[in-house]
Amino acid sequence: MALIEPGVGFVDIASGQLKGSTNRYVKTFRDLDGLYEDEAAFAAIVARRADDVAYEVTDYKPSANAGDMIIGVTRMEPGKVGNEYYLTRGHIHARPNRPEMYYGESGLGVMLLESPSGEIRTVEIGPRTMCYVPPYWIHRSVNVGPDPLVMTFAYPADSGQDYDIIAKAGGMKSRIVDDGKGGWKAIDNAAYRPRPQALVDAIMAMKD
Repeated sequence: MALIEPGVGFVDIASGQLKGSTNRYVKTFRDLDGLYEDEAAFAAIVARRADDVAYEVTDYKPSANAGDMIIGVTRMEPGKVGNEYYLTRGHIHARPNRPEMYYGESGLGVMLLESPSGEIRTVEIGPRTMCYVPPYWIHRSVNVGPDPLVMTFAYPADSGQDYDIIAKAGGMKSRIVDDGKGGWKAIDNAAYRPRPQALVDAIMAMKD
C-alpha cells in the first residue's frame, strides 16, 4: 500500500482562507434563496449584492478514504437579513455517525445544532473556541458579530453532506436573530415541519 504524503496548510485569517488548499467553493447571496424568513429583506440584499460572496470554504482533502480526514477554513460575511443573522446552508453528514470539529479563528459566531427529532443546541464560537459537533447532529454556522467569521474545521473524509434534510423540514427548527440588546437569541422557525418518526429512526440507525 502506498502511503499518502504529509500535507501542510496555513490559515490566513485576513483572507479567511486555507493556503495550500486543494478545493474552494463559494456561496453567493443569490445562492441562499429560501433560507431566510424575511423574503422582502432578502430580495433587497440580492438586488444589491446578488453575486457577492456570502461565505466561502477552502479545504485540504488528501483522499475520500475512510480513516482519512478533511481540514479547512470557512469565512462568512457579517450582516443580517431583516433581524436574522447571516448563515450557511447547513447540513447533516451523509454518513450521519461522523463528527466534526470547528475552531474559532476570528469574529463571533454561533453553531446552531439540531437533532433529527428536533432538539436544538447552540454553541457560541469566538477566537480560540473549539466546538465539537457530535455524530447525528444537523449543524449550521451563523455569524452574529460585526466582523467576518473565520473558523477552521476538520471531519472524516468519507462523511459527505446532506443539505436536503433541512430544506425538506422548512429550515432548521430555530432561527438566530438580533436580540435588540447587541447580542443574539434563538427563536422558533414558524415554517418548520417536524420530520416523520420513520425518517428519524432511519437516520439514527445508520452506522456507516
